[in-house]
Amino acid sequence: MKSAANASSSPSSFRRSTATATPTPANEPTRRAALAAAVLSPFAVVAHRPLPARAVQGLTAGRIPGLSSKPGADGLFEYRRPEGKSGGHGVGWSEIPRYGFRVPAGWEETPVSIADLGGTEIDLRFGGADGQLSVVVAPVLRFVDVGFNADVRIEELGPPDRIVAGFAPELFGAPLQEGDTLETEVERKGDLTYYTYVLKPPAGGPGGNVGGRRLVAATAFKNRLFLMAASANPRQWRRAESELRAIVKSFNVKTT
Repeated sequence: MKSAANASSSPSSFRRSTATATPTPANEPTRRAALAAAVLSPFAVVAHRPLPARAVQGLTAGRIPGLSSKPGADGLFEYRRPEGKSGGHGVGWSEIPRYGFRVPAGWEETPVSIADLGGTEIDLRFGGADGQLSVVVAPVLRFVDVGFNADVRIEELGPPDRIVAGFAPELFGAPLQEGDTLETEVERKGDLTYYTYVLKPPAGGPGGNVGGRRLVAATAFKNRLFLMAASANPRQWRRAESELRAIVKSFNVKTT
Protein backbone atom coordinates (compact mmCIF):
# COMPACT_ATOMS: atom_id res chain seq x y z
CA MET A 1 0.00 0.00 0.00
CA LYS A 2 1.30 3.38 -0.89
CA SER A 3 1.85 5.64 2.05
CA ALA A 4 0.54 9.17 2.17
CA ALA A 5 3.13 11.83 1.52
CA ASN A 6 3.03 15.42 2.55
CA ALA A 7 4.20 17.52 -0.34
CA SER A 8 6.11 20.40 1.14
CA SER A 9 5.49 23.74 -0.42
CA SER A 10 8.68 25.65 -1.07
CA PRO A 11 8.56 29.43 -0.79
CA SER A 12 8.02 31.26 -4.02
CA SER A 13 11.21 32.65 -5.47
CA PHE A 14 11.35 36.28 -6.44
CA ARG A 15 14.05 37.72 -8.63
CA ARG A 16 15.15 41.05 -7.22
CA SER A 17 15.29 43.65 -9.91
CA THR A 18 17.78 46.44 -9.69
CA ALA A 19 17.41 49.86 -11.18
CA THR A 20 20.29 52.10 -12.07
CA ALA A 21 19.40 55.65 -11.28
CA THR A 22 20.87 58.44 -13.35
CA PRO A 23 23.01 60.54 -11.01
CA THR A 24 21.78 64.04 -10.44
CA PRO A 25 23.60 66.84 -8.70
CA ALA A 26 23.00 66.85 -4.97
CA ASN A 27 21.67 70.36 -5.14
CA GLU A 28 19.27 69.58 -7.98
CA PRO A 29 16.77 66.95 -6.71
CA THR A 30 14.00 66.29 -9.15
CA ARG A 31 10.38 65.35 -8.57
CA ARG A 32 10.90 62.34 -10.91
CA ALA A 33 13.71 60.93 -8.74
CA ALA A 34 11.72 61.42 -5.57
CA LEU A 35 8.65 59.73 -7.07
CA ALA A 36 10.71 56.79 -8.31
CA ALA A 37 12.17 56.26 -4.86
CA ALA A 38 8.74 56.35 -3.26
CA VAL A 39 7.28 53.85 -5.74
CA LEU A 40 10.19 51.38 -5.69
CA SER A 41 10.78 51.23 -1.96
CA PRO A 42 7.68 49.14 -1.05
CA PHE A 43 8.52 46.58 -3.76
CA ALA A 44 12.06 46.28 -2.46
CA VAL A 45 10.61 45.13 0.87
CA VAL A 46 8.19 42.67 -0.77
CA ALA A 47 10.91 41.20 -2.96
CA HIS A 48 12.81 40.05 0.12
CA ARG A 49 9.78 38.57 1.91
CA PRO A 50 9.44 34.80 1.30
CA LEU A 51 5.86 33.94 0.34
CA PRO A 52 4.40 30.44 0.44
CA ALA A 53 3.39 28.86 -2.86
CA ARG A 54 -0.37 28.91 -3.36
CA ALA A 55 -2.32 26.29 -5.26
CA VAL A 56 -5.37 27.65 -7.02
CA GLN A 57 -8.57 25.79 -7.79
CA GLY A 58 -10.85 26.76 -10.65
CA LEU A 59 -12.66 30.07 -10.47
CA THR A 60 -15.43 29.59 -13.04
CA ALA A 61 -18.64 29.23 -11.07
CA GLY A 62 -21.87 27.60 -12.16
CA ARG A 63 -22.45 24.87 -14.70
CA ILE A 64 -19.92 24.40 -17.47
CA PRO A 65 -20.92 21.83 -20.11
CA GLY A 66 -18.93 18.64 -19.65
CA LEU A 67 -21.08 16.06 -21.44
CA SER A 68 -19.97 14.81 -24.83
CA SER A 69 -22.17 15.77 -27.78
CA LYS A 70 -22.00 12.32 -29.34
CA PRO A 71 -22.23 8.86 -27.77
CA GLY A 72 -19.43 6.34 -27.79
CA ALA A 73 -19.53 2.93 -29.44
CA ASP A 74 -21.50 1.59 -26.46
CA GLY A 75 -24.19 4.25 -26.93
CA LEU A 76 -23.25 6.11 -23.73
CA PHE A 77 -22.30 9.77 -23.42
CA GLU A 78 -19.19 10.70 -21.48
CA TYR A 79 -19.11 13.41 -18.83
CA ARG A 80 -15.72 14.86 -17.81
CA ARG A 81 -15.45 17.59 -15.18
CA PRO A 82 -14.48 20.77 -17.07
CA GLU A 83 -11.11 22.34 -16.40
CA GLY A 84 -11.40 25.59 -14.47
CA LYS A 85 -14.75 24.80 -12.84
CA SER A 86 -14.83 26.16 -9.31
CA GLY A 87 -15.25 24.01 -6.23
CA GLY A 88 -16.51 24.57 -2.71
CA HIS A 89 -13.29 24.15 -0.72
CA GLY A 90 -12.24 27.77 -0.45
CA VAL A 91 -9.11 29.69 -1.35
CA GLY A 92 -5.77 27.92 -1.44
CA TRP A 93 -6.89 24.50 -2.67
CA SER A 94 -5.40 22.84 -5.72
CA GLU A 95 -7.40 22.34 -8.90
CA ILE A 96 -9.91 19.48 -8.53
CA PRO A 97 -8.76 16.48 -10.60
CA ARG A 98 -11.06 15.78 -13.53
CA TYR A 99 -13.40 12.92 -12.73
CA GLY A 100 -15.73 11.41 -15.30
CA PHE A 101 -18.41 8.80 -15.99
CA ARG A 102 -20.75 7.62 -18.75
CA VAL A 103 -24.53 7.99 -18.94
CA PRO A 104 -27.28 6.93 -21.37
CA ALA A 105 -29.11 9.40 -23.59
CA GLY A 106 -31.54 11.58 -21.67
CA TRP A 107 -29.39 12.12 -18.58
CA GLU A 108 -28.61 15.78 -17.95
CA GLU A 109 -26.80 17.91 -15.40
CA THR A 110 -29.07 19.62 -12.88
CA PRO A 111 -28.32 22.75 -10.83
CA VAL A 112 -26.48 22.51 -7.51
CA SER A 113 -27.45 25.28 -5.12
CA ILE A 114 -25.15 26.73 -2.46
CA ALA A 115 -28.00 25.84 -0.11
CA ASP A 116 -27.96 22.20 -1.23
CA LEU A 117 -28.82 19.88 1.64
CA GLY A 118 -25.73 17.85 0.77
CA GLY A 119 -23.51 20.80 1.62
CA THR A 120 -20.76 22.53 -0.34
CA GLU A 121 -19.03 19.21 -1.05
CA ILE A 122 -21.73 18.28 -3.58
CA ASP A 123 -19.89 19.07 -6.81
CA LEU A 124 -22.39 17.79 -9.39
CA ARG A 125 -25.92 16.43 -9.86
CA PHE A 126 -27.31 14.53 -12.85
CA GLY A 127 -30.73 13.11 -13.52
CA GLY A 128 -32.63 11.02 -16.02
CA ALA A 129 -35.82 9.04 -16.42
CA ASP A 130 -34.24 6.03 -14.73
CA GLY A 131 -32.63 7.64 -11.70
CA GLN A 132 -30.43 10.40 -10.41
CA LEU A 133 -26.84 10.77 -9.28
CA SER A 134 -24.59 13.15 -7.39
CA VAL A 135 -20.83 13.52 -6.98
CA VAL A 136 -19.19 14.54 -3.72
CA VAL A 137 -15.64 15.93 -3.75
CA ALA A 138 -14.34 16.21 -0.19
CA PRO A 139 -10.96 17.06 1.36
CA VAL A 140 -9.18 14.00 2.75
CA LEU A 141 -8.61 16.13 5.86
CA ARG A 142 -11.94 14.77 7.03
CA PHE A 143 -10.19 11.43 7.58
CA VAL A 144 -6.48 12.10 8.07
CA ASP A 145 -4.35 14.99 9.23
CA VAL A 146 -2.30 15.78 6.12
CA GLY A 147 -1.18 18.89 4.30
CA PHE A 148 -3.04 20.69 1.53
CA ASN A 149 -0.83 19.12 -1.16
CA ALA A 150 -0.84 15.54 0.17
CA ASP A 151 -1.22 12.58 -2.19
CA VAL A 152 -3.51 10.04 -0.54
CA ARG A 153 -5.24 6.85 -1.75
CA ILE A 154 -8.55 5.52 -0.52
CA GLU A 155 -6.95 2.44 1.10
CA GLU A 156 -5.14 4.81 3.47
CA LEU A 157 -8.37 6.49 4.56
CA GLY A 158 -10.10 3.35 5.78
CA PRO A 159 -11.97 0.19 4.78
CA PRO A 160 -15.03 0.33 2.51
CA ASP A 161 -17.61 0.36 5.30
CA ARG A 162 -16.02 3.38 7.00
CA ILE A 163 -15.95 5.46 3.81
CA VAL A 164 -19.57 4.98 2.79
CA ALA A 165 -20.87 5.37 6.33
CA GLY A 166 -18.96 8.63 6.75
CA PHE A 167 -20.61 10.22 3.71
CA ALA A 168 -24.12 8.78 3.79
CA PRO A 169 -25.62 12.03 5.17
CA GLU A 170 -24.23 14.07 2.24
CA LEU A 171 -25.13 11.44 -0.32
CA PHE A 172 -28.55 10.39 0.95
CA GLY A 173 -29.60 12.82 3.66
CA ALA A 174 -29.47 10.20 6.41
CA PRO A 175 -26.94 7.86 8.05
CA LEU A 176 -26.69 4.23 7.00
CA GLN A 177 -28.47 1.64 9.09
CA GLU A 178 -27.25 -1.82 9.96
CA GLY A 179 -27.95 -4.16 7.06
CA ASP A 180 -28.23 -1.39 4.45
CA THR A 181 -25.11 -2.54 2.55
CA LEU A 182 -25.98 -5.38 0.17
CA GLU A 183 -22.82 -5.56 -1.96
CA THR A 184 -19.25 -4.26 -1.62
CA GLU A 185 -16.44 -4.53 -4.16
CA VAL A 186 -12.82 -3.37 -4.17
CA GLU A 187 -11.41 -2.88 -7.67
CA ARG A 188 -8.15 -1.55 -9.08
CA LYS A 189 -8.49 0.66 -12.16
CA GLY A 190 -5.29 2.19 -13.46
CA ASP A 191 -3.40 3.87 -10.62
CA LEU A 192 -6.34 4.02 -8.20
CA THR A 193 -8.39 1.68 -6.05
CA TYR A 194 -12.18 2.06 -6.16
CA TYR A 195 -14.74 0.95 -3.61
CA THR A 196 -18.21 0.24 -5.02
CA TYR A 197 -21.39 -0.51 -3.10
CA VAL A 198 -25.02 -1.50 -3.60
CA LEU A 199 -27.26 -0.29 -0.76
CA LYS A 200 -30.88 -0.58 0.22
CA PRO A 201 -32.99 2.57 -0.11
CA PRO A 202 -33.53 4.53 3.10
CA ALA A 203 -36.31 3.31 5.37
CA GLY A 204 -39.48 5.24 4.66
CA GLY A 205 -38.44 5.97 1.08
CA PRO A 206 -40.29 4.83 -2.05
CA GLY A 207 -41.17 1.18 -1.56
CA GLY A 208 -39.80 1.15 2.00
CA ASN A 209 -36.69 -1.03 2.05
CA VAL A 210 -37.88 -3.14 -0.87
CA GLY A 211 -37.11 -2.81 -4.56
CA GLY A 212 -35.17 0.42 -5.01
CA ARG A 213 -31.40 0.71 -4.75
CA ARG A 214 -28.57 3.14 -4.05
CA LEU A 215 -25.21 2.60 -5.75
CA VAL A 216 -21.93 4.25 -4.75
CA ALA A 217 -18.41 4.42 -6.20
CA ALA A 218 -15.55 5.99 -4.24
CA THR A 219 -11.83 6.67 -4.70
CA ALA A 220 -9.18 9.11 -3.47
CA PHE A 221 -6.49 10.99 -5.36
CA LYS A 222 -4.09 13.67 -4.12
CA ASN A 223 -5.92 15.62 -1.37
CA ARG A 224 -9.53 14.81 -2.39
CA LEU A 225 -11.96 11.96 -1.84
CA PHE A 226 -14.44 11.39 -4.70
CA LEU A 227 -17.80 9.66 -4.32
CA MET A 228 -20.51 9.12 -6.90
CA ALA A 229 -23.94 8.02 -5.67
CA ALA A 230 -26.81 6.92 -7.93
CA SER A 231 -30.30 6.12 -6.72
CA ALA A 232 -33.38 4.55 -8.26
CA ASN A 233 -36.87 3.79 -7.06
CA PRO A 234 -38.23 0.24 -7.42
CA ARG A 235 -39.69 0.82 -10.89
CA GLN A 236 -36.49 2.47 -12.18
CA TRP A 237 -34.34 -0.30 -10.74
CA ARG A 238 -36.39 -3.05 -12.38
CA ARG A 239 -36.26 -1.25 -15.72
CA ALA A 240 -32.65 -0.03 -15.77
CA GLU A 241 -30.55 -1.97 -13.27
CA SER A 242 -27.87 -2.78 -15.85
CA GLU A 243 -27.61 0.84 -17.00
CA LEU A 244 -27.35 2.15 -13.46
CA ARG A 245 -24.64 -0.36 -12.61
CA ALA A 246 -22.77 0.64 -15.78
CA ILE A 247 -22.91 4.35 -14.83
CA VAL A 248 -21.40 3.75 -11.40
CA LYS A 249 -18.87 1.27 -12.77
CA SER A 250 -17.67 3.88 -15.27
CA PHE A 251 -16.80 6.44 -12.60
CA ASN A 252 -13.13 7.37 -12.80
CA VAL A 253 -10.64 10.09 -11.82
CA LYS A 254 -7.88 11.19 -14.20
CA THR A 255 -4.43 10.90 -12.66
CA THR A 256 -2.46 12.42 -15.54
